[in-house]
Amino acid sequence: METITARNNEKIKYAVGLRREARLRKESGEFFLEGARLCYDAAISGIQITRAFFTPPALEKYGEYIEAVKKVCPECYETSEQAAEKLGETENAQGVFCICKAPPSAEKELTPGGRYLALENIQDPANLGAICRTAEALALDGLIISGGCDIYNPKALRAAMGSSLRMNFITAGDLPAFLAKAGKEGFLTLASVPDSRAVSIKDAGLEGGVICCIGNEGAGLTPETQAACKIRVTIPMGGRAESFNASAAAAILAWELKR
Repeated sequence: METITARNNEKIKYAVGLRREARLRKESGEFFLEGARLCYDAAISGIQITRAFFTPPALEKYGEYIEAVKKVCPECYETSEQAAEKLGETENAQGVFCICKAPPSAEKELTPGGRYLALENIQDPANLGAICRTAEALALDGLIISGGCDIYNPKALRAAMGSSLRMNFITAGDLPAFLAKAGKEGFLTLASVPDSRAVSIKDAGLEGGVICCIGNEGAGLTPETQAACKIRVTIPMGGRAESFNASAAAAILAWELKR
């Protein structure tokens, strides 16, 4: 295994660029993973790993995880701790890093009778990752992504705890048009809003295929997306809070979709 010691090595610089820049991730079709467990999850989930970096202490401590990565990765490097400091974003980095190919992103067909959350302009990567983790845990059929944070943002990947490597993602460039088409295919489309006049999610009659839309943390769903949905729904609240955090709302709505 070749050794990299220089912090300004071109392979190190490219990996750091993927970690920092959504533009480079989009242009290259690749993303950056940090952490022994996340890299292992990528390896066993069928994600294509193109390059990996391991520090000497990591090779000793995380041997089982690293062996799984080495089996599927064509380029593996032992990396000095000085070079790894440039790669790492987290405190107490584990010294295991991967570059992966992003699965093709496109508008896919919905599963008849499936249950989905549609996320419109979610900006906080921690929210996006938490929603992804919840969606997998509750066995939703997929997440529909329209604008907002990059799903391969490193903070979103860490918050998802590996779920984003396994989750079914559907890209919707024009969410209102996507919802209109889904409605014609028999899906019940819901706009979740913090409005007591909307239908309680508990009373929405969730039969057959359902898509429930969750909006931006500050602005909520756009008027166009709300108008494209068949029903406006809300989560009943007590106290003086005006709304739920996006990831908390997603967890409640996902539970209701699968209950």
